[in-house]
Amino acid sequence: MRRADRLFQIIQILRRSARPITADAVAQELEVSKRTVYRDIADLIGQRVPIRGEAGLGYVLDGHFDMPPLMLTADEIEAAVLGAQWVAGRGDPVLAGAARDLIAKITTVVPEHLRQFFAQPAIGTRPGRIAADGIDIARTRAWIHSGRKIRIGYRNEQGEASERIIWPVMVGYFDAVRMLAAWCELRQDFRHFRTDRVAAAEFLDERHGCRPGELRGRWTAQLGIKHGRGHGTTETSASPPSPDTSSD
Repeated sequence: MRRADRLFQIIQILRRSARPITADAVAQELEVSKRTVYRDIADLIGQRVPIRGEAGLGYVLDGHFDMPPLMLTADEIEAAVLGAQWVAGRGDPVLAGAARDLIAKITTVVPEHLRQFFAQPAIGTRPGRIAADGIDIARTRAWIHSGRKIRIGYRNEQGEASERIIWPVMVGYFDAVRMLAAWCELRQDFRHFRTDRVAAAEFLDERHGCRPGELRGRWTAQLGIKHGRGHGTTETSASPPSPDTSSD
């Protein structure tokens, strides 16, 4: 690896972590010696890259550090292509369009010799057919970010109808369906709803008062507690959702 590439990779390693990274961890990832990492870190600091820390404790890159766009590697391009292909084929309409736009934008900025990785990728995903949503997924994502409630009419696998006020947490994208994880005021617990079984949805202005990150953390913690109890159901359990299970 060229030294310039190695310096850039060190910045990338530090950038993707909020915790101190030791020289040993960096050396293992780059397959170089710790002495080389110490020297490279010193050089970066000398070039006014805001790296804090010291040998033996770990290094942190200042969160305000910004760097002009740099060239993607061939592997990074193919990773972007693979992810965008999947989203274009299985994401909701807004995300699918964004995925196609992403590829178009990246294609315009990479050199000619790298454009083959977009035009003729060596990887691909199998096109899938997604069950039609009964709720606006793009708007749901906006409500997740803003911490607002949604009133839904829902039909379970047996066709039984119920009305719920939910605090949406996350939209899960599976091969055949989409799932909405949410806190259900009726059940006073986290539930998972198949979006194709939502019969009606009203997006409320009322906020539930829980920060999105906090709500997601509670949901994730409950998944961890309940994990291992079987597959559960799509609407009656906070177990990891499966698109093929039934609801109550």
